[in-house]
Amino acid sequence: MQSLREKNIAILCNALAGSGSAVLLAENIGTRLSDKNIRHTQFKDTWPGDFSLYTDIFIVGGDGTLNYFINRYPVTNLPLVIFKGGTGNDVHWLLYGNSTLDEQLETALNSSPKPLDIGKCNDHYFINGVGIGFEGEVAKALTGKKKLPGKTSFLITILKKIVTYRSKSYTIQSDERSLSGRRLLVDISNGRRAGGGFHIAPEARADDGLLDVIIADALTTFQRLRYLPVIEKGKHLHLSFIHHFRTRKINIESDEPLQYHLDGEYFVGKRLNIEIIPAAVTFRY
Repeated sequence: MQSLREKNIAILCNALAGSGSAVLLAENIGTRLSDKNIRHTQFKDTWPGDFSLYTDIFIVGGDGTLNYFINRYPVTNLPLVIFKGGTGNDVHWLLYGNSTLDEQLETALNSSPKPLDIGKCNDHYFINGVGIGFEGEVAKALTGKKKLPGKTSFLITILKKIVTYRSKSYTIQSDERSLSGRRLLVDISNGRRAGGGFHIAPEARADDGLLDVIIADALTTFQRLRYLPVIEKGKHLHLSFIHHFRTRKINIESDEPLQYHLDGEYFVGKRLNIEIIPAAVTFRY
């Protein structure tokens, strides 16, 4: 393992993440590294073209910032660390739980890198998951809006959309299962939670080489409201209208435009070809 003296860390900050709080967090991290005499460079407005001069990459932002990173730098051999600088911070929770900044820095500086899977949806990479249908509608409504911390903005938007959203018809094909018909949502997860705290795929592992597929059948408004807290807590996998299986590859089509998100970033498509890429990146966690 490298000594602290040998490290040279690139700190990448998304100045817009967390309504600007990511900048303050990046500066705080930089100060703590300076106190330990660890070399580092902070990047805020312009990120480097490559990282050949560095030993580690610290990313300060949320799930969207991390999604931007893996798509801009799809081949990165350096170990990564994500610091809680966004709104939902679902990947941060997956890797570091409720660690304090000091606890996470200790892990970031002294632990060995561990491999993590990422997913690919058509030409874009994702690390946490793909949400299709109702989740896509929520992501669309939140695009460009200032978000409140945690799951507050997601919950408010869900409650606004849960009454009016019309379930869509999908054709879903994988080696494990094929389904067709109207569905409330289709979630393809690498991580366990989304939306800042909704445990949509409570049994998923981001290092098992598999995607967890969660499909909810079309539900009445009453059923949606009744089971929303159950899904939020991750207690829904046994319910009769939920389909859950694991796969390495899955294809999804619809006659209507497919509204979906990748790690919270909104997209529209016609056909989605989704696959897992095992051990594609490494994190210190």
